[in-house]
Amino acid sequence: MRSRYLVVYDIREPRRLQRVARILADYGQRVQKSKFEIEVGPAALRELYRRLAAEIDPREDGIKYIPLCQACQAKIEVIGRGKYIEPDAEYDVV
Repeated sequence: MRSRYLVVYDIREPRRLQRVARILADYGQRVQKSKFEIEVGPAALRELYRRLAAEIDPREDGIKYIPLCQACQAKIEVIGRGKYIEPDAEYDVV
């Protein structure tokens, strides 16, 4: 059974930030600068945890997985743009 999550993150170093954003894009849709909505099954969620844990520095970075139950999803309200797509150029590291 697939479940929906809001994944929010704060990554200190730009290269790690870029890698985390790219990994999350494999699983869901960016809705704000450091927030993704994902819908995954248990195996994919474990894989996502593993991939992200391998990229971050837990002393400096943080990632939160917030479950979105069906009742909560039905109550989501959006004012303005409800879908955020950020250009890749914003995360270019030189």
